[in-house]
Amino acid sequence: MITKVKITGTIEVLSGMHIGGSNVFSAIGAVDAPVIKDVRSGLPMIPGSSLKGKMRALLAKQHNNAVVEPDDDAPCLLDLFGSAKKGDIRCSRILFSDSIMSNWEELKKQGLTGNTEIKFENSIKRTTAVANPRQIERVVRGAEFPLDLTYEVDTEENMKADFKTIRDGLRLLEYDYLGGNGSRGYGKVRFKNLELEVVIGDVSESILDECQKILNEV
Repeated sequence: MITKVKITGTIEVLSGMHIGGSNVFSAIGAVDAPVIKDVRSGLPMIPGSSLKGKMRALLAKQHNNAVVEPDDDAPCLLDLFGSAKKGDIRCSRILFSDSIMSNWEELKKQGLTGNTEIKFENSIKRTTAVANPRQIERVVRGAEFPLDLTYEVDTEENMKADFKTIRDGLRLLEYDYLGGNGSRGYGKVRFKNLELEVVIGDVSESILDECQKILNEV
């Protein structure tokens, strides 16, 4: 029987965040680096692939003894994220959903006129002192995005181990950055209001409580 657990919460943006979209059709004078947005609402979004990729990369730094291909990651990562390695194919136990900004109406009431901002920057060539100005679009500080992860239970014992890995990944990300240009202050985020819910199948209350306590450590 398939058992699935939903992990929900909020991703709060603490400093301007840039997850890039396409600027292939930008007009002269337009923003050089726009953020990715939901095509229907026009609101900024965090692709599930961006969150998953950053979490896995940080966990790989923590658990791997050397730089390796993802299919050669430490066992705890392969258990959670899966593997496409020939002879050792494993399905991922966790699914990351795209997330669309959820509190724009609230931010408008606070006086904001846009859900993104334009950051003007210069890169200067050291040998010639020639400046190369650019415009980077960022999601504004205070923006919130709903966290929506779905975890498929293998065994209850493995579930506890996997949730420790998930907790570590979220913790590491809070002390790193999401998106680009993190070394210049972009993309600091915080995870809050993390909750678990069994949506398909059944998990014992004791295991669910233990996993909730693990997530509460983020």
